[in-house]
Amino acid sequence: MSFGETPITIVGNLTADPELKFTDNGSALAKFTVASTPRTFDKDSGQWRDGTSTFFRCAAWRSLAEHVTESLAKGSRVVISGRIRQHNWQTPEGENRSMLAVEVDDIGASLRFTTVDINGKRTNGPARSDAPWNTAGNPAEPGNEPPF
Repeated sequence: MSFGETPITIVGNLTADPELKFTDNGSALAKFTVASTPRTFDKDSGQWRDGTSTFFRCAAWRSLAEHVTESLAKGSRVVISGRIRQHNWQTPEGENRSMLAVEVDDIGASLRFTTVDINGKRTNGPARSDAPWNTAGNPAEPGNEPPF
């Protein structure tokens, strides 16, 4: 992250399936919207109440974009880490427009209300034998345990 960027973490649900597109130079781009809705408990009625939803337009690039479109769908509850970006443009009529969007650095399924099955498929090559989380050998041997 560069100096002056605005980091943000969002927890919410995808409002539609992510859209995968490719730029002219072949970079993958996934666009999607996440709705984040606060909930509060009303002691008088004894029930939970939904607050006003906030909608965040999000963009993920390259391999993350492909992983998002292959793994997530409308309704998926996610946790996003990213940066707020302002986009400015001019309409064909000459009017200036701007919008805020989230450039996604990382995204994962929220496990608060559900479970997920991670298939373990690696898309960036085989596991390194010197990686601290690689416990392929005998776990009882020193050095085969993760450092946490």
